[in-house]
Amino acid sequence: MRRFPVFDPPEYVDWKPTASLVRGFRETVERDAERTAVLSRLSLDDKLGLYAGLLRARLHDIQLKRWVRTGVISKAWLGTGEEATTVGPCRALQPGRDVVAPMIRNAAACCEMGVPLPDMLRAYLASGEGPTAGRDLHVGDASRGVLQPISHVGDMVPVVAGVALTFKLRGEPRVALTWVGDGSTKTGAAHEGTNFAAVQKVPAIFIIQNNQVALGTRLDQHHVPPDFGDWAPSYGVRGAAFDGNNVLDAFAATALAAERCRRGEGPVLLAAETFRMGGHATHDEREARETVPGWLFESWGKRDPVGLYEEYLKEEGVTAGRLVEIEASATADVERAADEALADRARMPSGPTALGGVYANGGRGGEHGR
Repeated sequence: MRRFPVFDPPEYVDWKPTASLVRGFRETVERDAERTAVLSRLSLDDKLGLYAGLLRARLHDIQLKRWVRTGVISKAWLGTGEEATTVGPCRALQPGRDVVAPMIRNAAACCEMGVPLPDMLRAYLASGEGPTAGRDLHVGDASRGVLQPISHVGDMVPVVAGVALTFKLRGEPRVALTWVGDGSTKTGAAHEGTNFAAVQKVPAIFIIQNNQVALGTRLDQHHVPPDFGDWAPSYGVRGAAFDGNNVLDAFAATALAAERCRRGEGPVLLAAETFRMGGHATHDEREARETVPGWLFESWGKRDPVGLYEEYLKEEGVTAGRLVEIEASATADVERAADEALADRARMPSGPTALGGVYANGGRGGEHGR
């Protein structure tokens, strides 16, 4: 894809494929027979759809960074480098039926589950036309199965466990999924929610999104051992790991987990290794570079999930021209969405809507509305 020197991490600007990593990308999706079988059912259009999803995710974040640089918004929380950990799992679910609870870096989950791109950007602009009616930049849309994130990371685990319990009690073949950062695995809510899901055998998928840093605390400073391979057994649930920078591996692992959930086999805990190619937010990019060792940025920078998947698709016979067409379409979608969102920026939330979701019946009627 096109690189943006002003907005991309330095490691992505002159990105070139490393032969061993390209080879490793393919080997990863071919070494597991179950996952290979899942991927064999994907059509070329399905694979290109995954590519379009990665592009939209990256371009959405670039658009937010552009707004930060031009003073439209003050800061943004980006998922650059982690796109495959969001796009792959969402594509393995059933939009309109399943439910996801993204963290703020999993913004791509919104459009993958059907939330319009303009609405995702309207949330950052606090437009009254957005799905949160101008209240919060943590965007979600419950009508489309996307629960709105909150800043207290880890707290959505018990919420998702509760949603999944509802599916179980109703006998509905539906799945609820959420992501948990490596740092937020240390919260009581994440532990209690996972334990509850395990005991109740609910159809929930928990993805530990290990991006190597919690706010500004490196993984080695808050976690022992260095990975999460022993977490699923400790809760007595099925578990697996996938390459968080490999969209096909993420898709296949989640598809298998969803199948198990729908069969009534209880929750699945997936561990994804990835890396945050930036700061906690756009305001502390420099701090991130001073806190996290440079070799981590260099190493993970070579594993750009977009670039590696492009190389895989080329090996599958997809022409460079076809990839350019898909990128042009995704770029046009994001630019059009940004224009629509900016056009609605002046439409501030109306006064009465401030009471919605706070008081019953919008604050009118009843003892508390007088």
